Amino acid sequence: MPSETDEKFSTAQATHVDKVVLVTGVSSGIGVETVRVLASTGATIFGTARNLDKAKEALNDVLDTGHLKLLFMDQTDLSSVRACAAEFRKESPKLNILINNAGVMNTPESRTKDGFELQFGTNHLSHFLLFYLLKDILLETSTPTFHSRVINVSSSGHCYSPIHLDNVNFEGNYNGWIAYGASKTANIYMATQIERLYGTQGLHGYSLHPGAFVSPNLQKYSQEEMKAAMQDKRALAYLTSIEQGCATTIYGSVSSELEGKGGLYLEGASIAVHPAPSGADGLEYGYSSWGFDESKERELWKFSKSWVGVE
Repeated sequence: MPSETDEKFSTAQATHVDKVVLVTGVSSGIGVETVRVLASTGATIFGTARNLDKAKEALNDVLDTGHLKLLFMDQTDLSSVRACAAEFRKESPKLNILINNAGVMNTPESRTKDGFELQFGTNHLSHFLLFYLLKDILLETSTPTFHSRVINVSSSGHCYSPIHLDNVNFEGNYNGWIAYGASKTANIYMATQIERLYGTQGLHGYSLHPGAFVSPNLQKYSQEEMKAAMQDKRALAYLTSIEQGCATTIYGSVSSELEGKGGLYLEGASIAVHPAPSGADGLEYGYSSWGFDESKERELWKFSKSWVGVE
């Protein structure tokens, strides 16, 4: 039975049979459905996961089609990101779409193997490094009819916090939701800076809010909040299915409306055009007052290069 997103984007099949897509975090949540829908377009998909057995179980039907290859990547370890990028380069000479989907949310205070706050390191730095190691392929693969795309799955949760570049590890004042918000703001800044640096070369950056959906793996540290949300009429009004949750990622990946454009924040399978209300929570649509900041975007880019060790 085709899902709602399968039907909505079935017209992309004819134009994406020659495309190569890399999606991070495909063992659970919207990553699974994102792979399933994109594979239905005929594209070749590479999916990353820390638990390959879990990913195989979730995507067994897609693996059987021959449209999917799984790669190991532990995004709490930058050496693993480097190894994954190297493995991808062995497997494919082209890359049309990079979807930075993996993420963690509201985690207890902890550090990645490289010493960064877990959410900032996983949600932003690992994806920044992956992009940087593969950007030459993205640039080379870009064509006049289909420019390469980098899609960062951010969140309306970016409204919780701007970037604190003087203390990205939240030393001495850690709050799980604030740290999550900062990492999601970083996702937006990275996408916008990609557009600024590479848009004229046919490589475009997008960030997006997928919507509010139930994902036990993503929300394992937020069980009390999820229980409360299930009792709240306003929260329930914003709740989407997993299929709906991946629709904006699919829109960013295949929509001809976006061809040649970038530096956009997407939501509801469309381009966000309005800022979020002042004091917005993680349910409201729209981008925060700090969602676009050229100075901070450039600064984050410079620091991120230093932190992950690239030139």
